[in-house]
Amino acid sequence: MFDSVTVTAAARLHLGFLDLNGELGRRFGSLGLAIGHPATRLTLRRRAALSAEGFEAGRASAYLERLAKHFGLAPRYGLTVHEAIPAHAGLGSGTQLALAVAASLRRLEGLPPDNANDALLLRRGTRSGIGIGVFENGGFIVDGGHGPRTSTPPVIARLDFPPQWRVIIVLDPRTEGVHGGEEHAAFARLPKLGASLAAEICRLVLIKALPALAEQDIGAFGSAIERLQEIAGDYFAPAQGGARYTSAAVGRVMEELRRHGAKGTGQSSWGPTGFAFAADAKEARRLCDLVRPAAAGLGLDLAVCNGVNHGALVEGESFATIK
Repeated sequence: MFDSVTVTAAARLHLGFLDLNGELGRRFGSLGLAIGHPATRLTLRRRAALSAEGFEAGRASAYLERLAKHFGLAPRYGLTVHEAIPAHAGLGSGTQLALAVAASLRRLEGLPPDNANDALLLRRGTRSGIGIGVFENGGFIVDGGHGPRTSTPPVIARLDFPPQWRVIIVLDPRTEGVHGGEEHAAFARLPKLGASLAAEICRLVLIKALPALAEQDIGAFGSAIERLQEIAGDYFAPAQGGARYTSAAVGRVMEELRRHGAKGTGQSSWGPTGFAFAADAKEARRLCDLVRPAAAGLGLDLAVCNGVNHGALVEGESFATIK
């Protein structure tokens, strides 16, 4: 049994839905990727009473209280959130925080991992299985969406992301993506995607994006993601101001990146975060150098990161170890 547990969970990009039509009996289905920045890192310790501090402390504390009650444990813990994925930025902050809190409590109390049921308990992963998938195993994930028997969407494919490839992310700290009740209302208002477009997306993923990833062909991979993003962007535009990007500033920088040769440009989930792919670190630096003045002038942040091909890190310490 440990005296403290530290969990580090990577952010995720949500690259799009497979089927927003649903005529085959399943709906949604997603593809996404674990990325090296930003991340959520927290430490749980035994304490005389419940306390929480740091980033997202209120939300993390609520998760911890719910879990402790579910397991019949006295809430005598101190939780410190050292860093957190920005909320409502399209990077999966809520799911990673919830699963990180759950994993820390389970390791501290010697309970077996159960990410799927923890997600259900904490009301995460109800629409997409990408967050749970990257927390468990990292990499590039495809989930199978919702059918009549689905509780959490099953992961149906996982591939390592090529270690030499880089991901450029463009963040708008002044804007939030659609979330919460507004997100539910948006899905209720949007019509079914046409069957032919849903079929095109599935074909792009199965016959182009996944094989290109396996063969490390960034041109074909980027082409597939870009077309998928065009379809998704047009579908979701009525719910995000009539545009493919929630943040007009991010949209401008993404177009510049695309013009200079970036691959697979798009928006993660509801945004506002934009993403693009580069063949290696040198190419990513070149692209960022070209658009950095424009991004800075628009108040945006740029970051270059790698894909993460492992799940969340869960590390326990005893007093003997600390000494």
